[in-house]
Formats: sequence, C-alpha cells, structure tokens
Amino acid sequence: MKNYTAATHSGNEEQLQQAMDSMTATNAWDYETRVAQILGKLGLHDATQLVDSLSGGQTKRLALAQVLIRQPEFMILDEPTNHLDLDMIEWLEVFLNGSEITLFMVTHDRYFLERVCNEIVELDGGQLYRYKGNYSYFLEKKAEREMNEQSEISKAKNLYRKELDWMRRQPKARGTKARARIDAFHDTESIASKRIKKDEIEFNVNMQRIGGKILEFHKVKKQFGERIILQGFDYLFKRGEKIGIVGPNGVGKTTFLKMIMGQEEPDGGKITLGETVAIGYYSQEGMKLNEDKRVIEVIREIAEFIPLAGGKKMSALQLLERFMFPSQMHYQYVSKLSGGERRRLYLLTILMKNPNFLILDEPTNDLDVFTLTALEDYLENFEGCVLVVTHDRFFMDRIVDHIFYLPGAGEVKDISGNYSDFREEMKAYQSEERRQVQADRVDKAEKKAEAARDKEKKKLTFKEKFEFDQLDKEIPLLEKDRKELEARLSNGALSVDELSELSSKLGVLMSTIEEKTLRWMELAELQE
Repeated sequence: MKNYTAATHSGNEEQLQQAMDSMTATNAWDYETRVAQILGKLGLHDATQLVDSLSGGQTKRLALAQVLIRQPEFMILDEPTNHLDLDMIEWLEVFLNGSEITLFMVTHDRYFLERVCNEIVELDGGQLYRYKGNYSYFLEKKAEREMNEQSEISKAKNLYRKELDWMRRQPKARGTKARARIDAFHDTESIASKRIKKDEIEFNVNMQRIGGKILEFHKVKKQFGERIILQGFDYLFKRGEKIGIVGPNGVGKTTFLKMIMGQEEPDGGKITLGETVAIGYYSQEGMKLNEDKRVIEVIREIAEFIPLAGGKKMSALQLLERFMFPSQMHYQYVSKLSGGERRRLYLLTILMKNPNFLILDEPTNDLDVFTLTALEDYLENFEGCVLVVTHDRFFMDRIVDHIFYLPGAGEVKDISGNYSDFREEMKAYQSEERRQVQADRVDKAEKKAEAARDKEKKKLTFKEKFEFDQLDKEIPLLEKDRKELEARLSNGALSVDELSELSSKLGVLMSTIEEKTLRWMELAELQE
C-alpha cells in the first residue's frame, strides 16, 4: 500500500503498474477499503492526524480500530462501548455479529450483551457459572439457579437441626457408621450456613417536597457564533416527568443542561426555577472527588445521618454498606478506588442530598449492571423530575416517558414515548425523506449520463485507463457500503444520534457513487 501511494505521486508509469500488480496479487485493495471503512465508522476521518493530538476518546477508538483491522481469530474487549456514540455502538454490533471472531468481553451495555453474545460467564462467590444464551437468557437462568440454591440451603438447614440434636446426644466413642454420619453432618453444616450473596444496592433516600412551580423556559435563545442551540424555546416542567434529550453530536445537549444549572447564560428569554426545587446534577465534568480523602470522609462531609423515606434515618456507615462499599473499604482513600467505584460514590453524594429534580449527563458510563439496575428501579419510583442525556439505549427505554429531540438549528421537538418509540417515529420520517432524495438523485444521474454520452469520444490515456480500472474496483465496494447503510436504515435498529446523521451519510455516499459511475460511463465510452 505504501509503494502504491508513492507510485501514484511519482508519475512513473512502470512503478505504478508494478505497484498495482502487487496490490492485486496480495488483495490489498480490500485491505485498504477495510481500513478506511473501520476508521470512518469510528469517527477517525483524518488519517494524517498525529496520534498525540487525539483526544482521550479518539485514542480509545483508534486502539479499537487497530484490533478490528487485524481481523483476529480471538478478541478480548474490556468495556468496548464506553467511548463510542450510538452510531458507533450499533455499527460495532453489526460488525461483530457478521464476523467469525471468537469474542471474550466485559461490558455493562445490556443491549450489546443481548445482541452480540451467545454465551455469558458469571463470576459469583469465587465460582464461574456458564449460560448458553444472551443477556435475557442469563437473567432467567440466574434467577432459577439462585432459587434452586436457596431451596437446597433450606433443606440443609432442616436436616442440620435434626443432625445437630443427634450430635449432642451421642457419646464420645463412636463406630465407623457414626463417623460417616459425623462427616455428613459437617457437609450439611457447610451448606446450611451458606448465604446467597446479592449484589443489590438500596436507593431509598428521601426526596424533598416539590411545589407546583418547577422549571420554566420562556422564549429561551442560545447560540455560539453561527451555531444555534435554542431558538425561542418554551416549556413548563411538570411533577414526575422523565425526559430524555437526544440529537446529533454538537447540537448542544450538554449546553441545555448547563443553562438549567446556571453554568451557561441564555442569550435571550428567561429560565425560572421554582423555590422548592433541589437539583441533583450528575455530570462527567462534575465528578471531582478529593483524592486524599477516605471514602467515609467524603460521605460525612455531607451528613453524618441521612433521612430516609418514612421518617427514618441511616448513618453514613450504613449507607456505604448499602451502596456496596463493605466495611473494609470505608477507610480506603479515594485515589485507590476503581473508575466504577468512584462513579458509584459520586452518585451516592448526589442522591444523599435528597434532590427532587435530577439532571443526569451520561450517568451510565463505567457503572456496573447491578448499580444501573438499582438506579433504574430508583428512578422509576422517583416522584420528582428527571432530565437525562445518555447513549445507554436500555436505560432510556426503561426510564423516560418522552423525548426532547434536538435536530439542530435551535429546534426542539417534543416526542411522546421512550427511546424505541422515538426511533420508530424517526425511521418512518427518514424513510420517506430518503425515497424522495434517491428519486431526485436518479433523475439527476440520468441527465448527467445522457450529457456524457453526447461528448466527443477520444482514445484513453494511460492515466485514464488506470482511473477506469480503479473505478471498476471502487464502485462495487461503494455499492456494498450503500446497501449496508440502507439495511441499517430499514432494520429497526437505528440509534438516536445517527437518525439525522445517517441519511446525510447515505446522501454523500450516493453522490460519490453517482459521480464515479458517470465518470466510469464516460471512460467506458471512450474505450469502445
């Protein structure tokens, strides 16, 4: 590939022909296409960019691209979706499902587990349990396993009580049969004393009373230069609303949240917050825990005792236990915590302040499945308001009851339903729009083709012959990409961030195909 690139710039026809022959012999044309496709899908469009100029997320995506391009037989992935947007996650699902790669993966993305994995291994209590199925199957069989284990423990306890009475009544001198019964007693004792450990977090902290006036937007405007975020937005929040904010990258979803928090001022209009509103703001930028503090000190700085629902109280130590911080971790320094443990502690510091309006900006990153499930349970019963930006499709489907869709240019569309409902509505809209765009492009292509046929014929030069051969290889590959895009637009599995972007990508691709096809037709006529 390097030789081919150098030859195309040198102008030496002999070197170029040799490089082309080498590319064909080693099937490097396909490799070049695969590299470009994978980098493009992962948002790395500038192949000349220096690695040390990439952001943290881009570096992670480049590392993932490196692994995928190599086409390994066995791949190990640790939280592969953490730095990917919805578009990239859904593409990776399709890519992995269509490959022959054996995949061994740790992830908290439950839709990803559901759609990609055909076997799940659970590590619990020092033992491994294997489930031949996806995430839904795992949940079902795990519940069955725990129920069977609980039944065995109950039977062992009943037998243990009887055998314990026999042990107490027996004289010290015992025969062979008695010794066998004693051994069996100890086995029964170990089963009876077993406890099924449940990785569950209890979110039952109290919520402050919330009044009738909550949060109001009156003709709010906001823009940065030419980029308009809001253009005269009006909305009155109601008690118990759970709203998801979706839209392409860069439309201002986080800016929307920051305006509510007073971290960004609107350019026009007014945002009014009710007097009884207590906001809990979970954000990626806000997670700043003192590295030199111990875990218990972080909690006690907020309160020694936390009010619970029903007028009860709980100590800071008890609250940490309920948030899966066992006693041996209470005096551990924050600097020693893992990324997931830090996020769990940060979430705890927010909830223990008893907010009645929660603003969550990507709350699911690095949280384990048990914490996510507990958080979802809490939010489902939360009587205050919730406003959330997240790429976690499972989380959105379970929590939100309507969507603020920000397509750009300051517009906000209020769409009823959860993430899947929104996706279906946008799919129908995009399908109709795409059909019209394609019809216009076909008409345009036919007119250009007709004009091309009227051009005066002439003999192909070497460069034109080379261009013709290249187009012969490129057009089928582009058509393959087009079919993949169209399949994704019609299979009902579109992500929210790609809904507005995917059509434009298809449009660019259709334009490229159209342009190259017309050029191929021109050269084909000249070759006749």
